[in-house]
Amino acid sequence: MASHRRTPQPGLAARTTRVTVLSAAAAATAALSGGAAQFAAAAPAAGGDPATRLDQLYQQAEQATQAYDAAQEEAGRLRAEVADLQDRAAVGQQQVNSLRTQVGRLAAAQYRDGAVDPTLALLLSGHPDRYLADAGQWDRLDARQDARLGQLREAERTLEQQRTQAATQLAALRRTTTLLGQRKRAVRRALAAAQNLLLALPPGQRAALRPDDYLRASRDGSLPPIADLPAPSERAALAIAAARRVLGAPYVWGAAGPSSFDCSGLMQYAYGRAGVSLPRTSQEQMNAGRRVPLSEIRPGDLVIYRSDASHVAMYVGGGQVIHAPYPGARVRYDPVGMMPITAVTRP
Repeated sequence: MASHRRTPQPGLAARTTRVTVLSAAAAATAALSGGAAQFAAAAPAAGGDPATRLDQLYQQAEQATQAYDAAQEEAGRLRAEVADLQDRAAVGQQQVNSLRTQVGRLAAAQYRDGAVDPTLALLLSGHPDRYLADAGQWDRLDARQDARLGQLREAERTLEQQRTQAATQLAALRRTTTLLGQRKRAVRRALAAAQNLLLALPPGQRAALRPDDYLRASRDGSLPPIADLPAPSERAALAIAAARRVLGAPYVWGAAGPSSFDCSGLMQYAYGRAGVSLPRTSQEQMNAGRRVPLSEIRPGDLVIYRSDASHVAMYVGGGQVIHAPYPGARVRYDPVGMMPITAVTRP
């Protein structure tokens, strides 16, 4: 079970090894790239009930939206990492420059004052005791120079590692930005297909098709009895209150508040007001807590819909959920069985 944080702690660890960075970048790219074909938003089969066809198109749009949200979250993480690595590299460069200057000064002093062979210098010296004392100082100077050279070599290795890490993460950011554009286009294609479907209907049929008919087309009619119980925790009650305060806010894909939302953005926003950090997508939110049976659902629980977990809502009691339904709709209440339920998660 994936864990979640009650208080977000953004930022990087002070040190990140090159192997870890490469592995994380590869894993993130693979996760974001996987299954891209499913977001192509192909039009549903012609014919059939318009509400069902509209449901299919909105489902495709929601799948693509969740994929867009995941890519957007990954791009934000990578931007922060690149900025941090670049800042650390700049500090490392300053350290290298300072050490090079120090080593150069020590080397110049040694060359200027120690070019004569030490044995010959002792023989020619009129004050051998003082010479021997000076020679001891130069021995200490050699030790200092060796120490500075060691520090310089280590600083240069660290700087090179930081530059390599920054370049790796920058390349991953460019790939993720490309994916972001692809997924944005997939959302727009699905929404355009839904709009075209509505426009192609005869005026009378279009007027009779109510905005939530596509939900009725896929309604889950086999729900178990649900007890009317209070919220299981104070944070769940606070999350419900936050969601209720934004009732009527418009659905905007990719939005997570404070004035517009997509489905998972609303859940992240509401629980964020309660001090709980949820991941960004509905698929991730499904695992951001403890799974409970539908018969034991409590207010504040997350209800995950469809087999691909592409939609999420918050149960608020009385057989109702609050959610951001689909483009053109607003945050509202709907029956908990508005669509087939995949999981119930208690953050």
